[in-house]
Amino acid sequence: MGTLPQLLEEDIQVLDDELRTLLEKSDATTALIIDKGGFLLTSAGDARQFDLTTIAALASGAYMANQTIANLVHETNFNSVYQQGEKFSMFVLSIDEQCMLVVIFKATVSVGLVKYYGAPAAQNIAQQLIRAQERDPSSGLDLSVLNLADPSELFKRKG
Repeated sequence: MGTLPQLLEEDIQVLDDELRTLLEKSDATTALIIDKGGFLLTSAGDARQFDLTTIAALASGAYMANQTIANLVHETNFNSVYQQGEKFSMFVLSIDEQCMLVVIFKATVSVGLVKYYGAPAAQNIAQQLIRAQERDPSSGLDLSVLNLADPSELFKRKG
């Protein structure tokens, strides 16, 4: 697994704006950007009713298990995971080699709607991550080495 680019506060603002737009268009409740190690990078929406740090870790695990299943059925990649519930459902979509988009939405919201708006959101997020990487190609972060429960403080401007 590669490393995340060094993200500045401006990058996080762009990512947050993309998540808010996704939530508005899809009528989803909460959206997260996580790395494939399960670390929460940023989120938008209603975070009060969910433990986002734990969801990030478990969503990553579910996605990685899904990738193993893909290999077992001779697929090179399953790029998403959908989990349907009675009250809420969750859709996880790969953004790039390092990150995933997690969308939590009420069960009454169509997963098709979330997929429809989630795909371009993931592409826009990937483009911002590329811009961040191009700014300083030699630097990057591996959050698993840092062993942080909540890496969001890494992305705040130092006073």
